[in-house]
Amino acid sequence: MDTHSFSSQVEVLSVTDSGRQRRWSAAEKIRIVEESLSRPRSVALTARRHDISRALLTRWRKDYREGLLGNEPALTFAPVMIAAEPVPVSVSPAAELEISDAVTVAITLVNGRHLVVPAGIDPVILARLLPVLDSA
Repeated sequence: MDTHSFSSQVEVLSVTDSGRQRRWSAAEKIRIVEESLSRPRSVALTARRHDISRALLTRWRKDYREGLLGNEPALTFAPVMIAAEPVPVSVSPAAELEISDAVTVAITLVNGRHLVVPAGIDPVILARLLPVLDSA
C-alpha cells in the first residue's frame, strides 16, 4: 500500500510597495488615451505598448469622452453679459413666431438629463419645470 502523507504547505506571497498595481497620473492617462485616438484601431497596440489591459484603456477612453478623466471640469461655460436695457428690435409678429419656434435652447441638468426647449418659453414655466425634472 502506498502511504500518502499530506503536508500543509502554505506559501505566503507578499507584494512589496504597490506591486503590480500602478498609479497613473491624470496627465499620463490623457496622453495614453490621446495616443490611442490618434490612429484608427490602435487600442490594442497602445495598450500593449504601455503594458495595460485593453479594458482599462477602453474605460479611460470612455471617461475621456465624458470629460471625467483628469482634473479638468467636464463642462466649460462661456461668460454671458445681460444688458441693462433690451435693444429694441422691430420684428413682425409672424416672424417672431417663426424665430421662437426655430430657435431652441439645450439644457443639461445635474442628474444628466438633457432638455431642449424653445427659446421663447415662458421663464416662469421653465422655472417650475426644471426642479421637477432635476429631482426625478
